[in-house]
Amino acid sequence: MATRNSGIRGLRSAVAACLGMAAGTFAAMAAQRHTLDAINARLEHLEKRALTQQQANLAMQQRQHWELLSKAMDNPELTEVLDIFEVPVTVQKRRQYLFANALYTNLLCYYRIGNLTRDEFFKHARGMLQNPIVREYWNATRQQRASLTGTEEAELGRLIDDLLLQLDEADTDEWWVVGDPPLERD
Repeated sequence: MATRNSGIRGLRSAVAACLGMAAGTFAAMAAQRHTLDAINARLEHLEKRALTQQQANLAMQQRQHWELLSKAMDNPELTEVLDIFEVPVTVQKRRQYLFANALYTNLLCYYRIGNLTRDEFFKHARGMLQNPIVREYWNATRQQRASLTGTEEAELGRLIDDLLLQLDEADTDEWWVVGDPPLERD
C-alpha cells in the first residue's frame, strides 16, 4: 500500500508539474498574443498614416497642377509651352484644352484619393464627354496617353476611350445610359 501511495504522490507531482508547465506556456502565449496585437495595431496605424500622407501629396500635386495651368491659361506666351496637341490649335482652343485637362486631372485626383468610386468616375467622365471641346481635347491628346502603359491612369484612359467610342456609336440621345460602368476593383 505504501508503494501505491508513493506512486500516486509521484503521479500527482508529475501532473502538477505538467499543469504548471501548461499554465506557463499559456501565459507565455497570451503575452505573445498581446505583443502581436499591439504590433498589428501599430502597423494598421502606420498604414493609415501612409495613406493619409499619400492623399495629402496627391492633393498638393493637384493644387500645383492647377496653379501651373492657370498661369498658362492667363498668359498666351506660357500657353505655347503646353502646346502638345496633335494638330495646331489657336490660342483660344489651346486654353480650352488646358481647362479640359484641368477638369480631367481633377476627376482623376478625386478618384485616386478615394472621393469617387470607379463607377462615379465613369459617370462623371461620361458627363464631361458631352462637351465637344472636351471630346476634341481627348482626341488631341491620344498619343500622350498611349505612352502611359501599365499605369492606373492608362487603364482609366482606356476606360474613357471605350466610353467615347460607345457614345459615338450610340443611337440614342439618352447619353447618361450609354456604356457599362466598370466593375469595382479591390
